Amino acid sequence: MTGIRTLALAALVLSFGGAAARAQGPKGAQIFAENCSACHQPTGKGIPGAFPALDGDAFVQGPADVVAGTVLKGRGGMPSFSSDLTDEQVAAVLSYVRSAWSNHAAPVSTATVAAARKGSAAETPTVLPGH
Repeated sequence: MTGIRTLALAALVLSFGGAAARAQGPKGAQIFAENCSACHQPTGKGIPGAFPALDGDAFVQGPADVVAGTVLKGRGGMPSFSSDLTDEQVAAVLSYVRSAWSNHAAPVSTATVAAARKGSAAETPTVLPGH
């Protein structure tokens, strides 16, 4: 069963992700599916008026430390994932999201997430219109 699940997630990455997302393998896609897709949807299109789209989003593709800090601390209706995900998991899911669909941002390193967790990232993330 696990093998089938991994193959299905790999197919999801191939269907919706770009080359960089495929390079991340199924790990970032799996973390996204388990923690983010209910709100942001498997397609990254979000739910208008409730949850912002991640596909093509300037904030998601912006400074990695600010995005990492937002995932760790939460914002608005978004929960904090600091106690649920390790630095490696946050880096993997953000690297996936930043390169999936129509996004073309650089991967996020574990070191960037660790710095954000320690508070060296911006305390108040920049909020772009629509977020």
